[in-house]
Amino acid sequence: MARFEIPANTRVFDLAQPYFVGMPHHPSHPPFLFGLVKRHGDYVGPARNSSASDALALGSHVGTHIDALCHFSCAGKLYGGDEAARVQSYAGGLERLSIDTIAPILRRGVLLDIAAREGGGPLPEDFEITPAHLEAAARAQGVEIGAGDVVLLRTGWAAFFQDAARFINEVRGPGPGLAGAGWLSRHGIHAAGSDTVAFEKLPDAAMPVHVHLLVESGIHIIECLNLEELAQARVYEFLFVALPLKLKGATASPIRPVALA
Repeated sequence: MARFEIPANTRVFDLAQPYFVGMPHHPSHPPFLFGLVKRHGDYVGPARNSSASDALALGSHVGTHIDALCHFSCAGKLYGGDEAARVQSYAGGLERLSIDTIAPILRRGVLLDIAAREGGGPLPEDFEITPAHLEAAARAQGVEIGAGDVVLLRTGWAAFFQDAARFINEVRGPGPGLAGAGWLSRHGIHAAGSDTVAFEKLPDAAMPVHVHLLVESGIHIIECLNLEELAQARVYEFLFVALPLKLKGATASPIRPVALA
């Protein structure tokens, strides 16, 4: 049997944010809860052995995660036209388009470093990423967006992640508006992601980008990424790898995404 080897010069970039008590979370989703339930020394075995264990609870949209297509509806309908009311229940979640239906993701990834084009620091909270910004970043970086790609937008807000109040910012922050989302969907991408809590420019109660990508276009959204190391290395094309948990009926899942370049 031939031995599989990863090329020696391959770099692996961890794109996930850490989980910790007090971490940022969108106010419409439950927080991350964690604690030891058994400490070393509580039970000691015959060889003086001991173990510790813990418990955790969190909303599926907390931390670095990917949205299932069933996360949003419009006029009562999910992507593809199913009536949401007919396929949902508190106990079973969504019977259609739930997170467990997403296959492991191994696709070409593209980073569009919008923050670098706007001075390098985190974008202002009221900054809307437009098609002009996306096209300029792609042109400057020498990349083209293709069908099936995972496109990641850097706003620089990952720098605030350790400060929950600053990162959430009363749910105000930069991101693409509807025009920018339309630019992405016209390229036929598989998923779009960013380093902010809600991907799109907020506040906007209508959440037009979520509706356009998830409901109208069938494009997944990834949020709370850490794109700093990738940007510092100026790696703009890579293999994007992420595996959602098989949570039956769920509207999202935590992921540990990596970029291989």
